[in-house]
Amino acid sequence: MKHKLDKFFTRISTWIADAAGQPATFVLALLVVIVWAVTGPMFAFSETWQLVINTGTTIVTFLMVFLIQNSANRDTASMQAKLDELVRAVEGAREKFIGIEHLTSHEVEAVRTELEKEIIDDVGRAMDNSLKKLVKRL
Repeated sequence: MKHKLDKFFTRISTWIADAAGQPATFVLALLVVIVWAVTGPMFAFSETWQLVINTGTTIVTFLMVFLIQNSANRDTASMQAKLDELVRAVEGAREKFIGIEHLTSHEVEAVRTELEKEIIDDVGRAMDNSLKKLVKRL
């Protein structure tokens, strides 16, 4: 049952996210706001008139948060799987980085700091080698 619900939600959220990102959807939303604004004088800019747009935008925003988060989660997971496959497939790559997304923020930051230190050391060695070659040519 859970699998069917996941598939259904993924299908619906993908469709809505795709539709929400279209220029026509923006134009439709803009038209709704314009119609609402134009009807203001007809309703004497009443609290009910204001409540209509406030309620509508709140509901749409509330629901879109879940759809956007779902899309972001799927995108992140798929990209992570692709990166894991690249790490696994590239000779010399360190497989300890596979699944790194499951670490805590502090653990990931420690890994980043370690990598940055390695890069700085590598660049320093490369610069030393370049300087040595340059001195030899002089």
